[in-house]
Amino acid sequence: MSNDAPVTFLTQDAYDRLAAELERLSTTGREEIAKRIEAAREEGDLKENGGYHAAKDEQGKQEARIRTLQHLLKNATVSEAPESTGVVEPGTVVTAIVAGGEEIFLLGNREIAADSELDVYSEASPLGAAILGLSEGEKTSYTAPNGRAIAVEIVKVETYSGQ
Repeated sequence: MSNDAPVTFLTQDAYDRLAAELERLSTTGREEIAKRIEAAREEGDLKENGGYHAAKDEQGKQEARIRTLQHLLKNATVSEAPESTGVVEPGTVVTAIVAGGEEIFLLGNREIAADSELDVYSEASPLGAAILGLSEGEKTSYTAPNGRAIAVEIVKVETYSGQ
């Protein structure tokens, strides 16, 4: 089975929150931007109309967010966070010694922990890819974007509880 799109783990709460955001942006959000663009267009010369250009920029950002949300929701696996078995997998909270300092973070999509203070690393990031599948006590290293090798030791892997 070949699928080019990566599957993203989302909790039901995160999925519902993102679906509501997509609905709002796709309906009232688009209407509001269209009204702002029309009002600015009526002011005259578009070349030097700051309000028009700002509204068009905002429209572009909003459309990009809509596309991102559509893609994310289409390719999401919605379930509860996996029960920790001591193995690093998407949706688990990892305590690790990274470059000599202890870090606690969620492995997965940042949208899962939007209401949390928890740092989030994607499983596609250099750190995430290096530790995916490792067990507590295992060590590895990964190459940072600057080319430096970074040592990592998995200390603890826990179930994500939503905080």
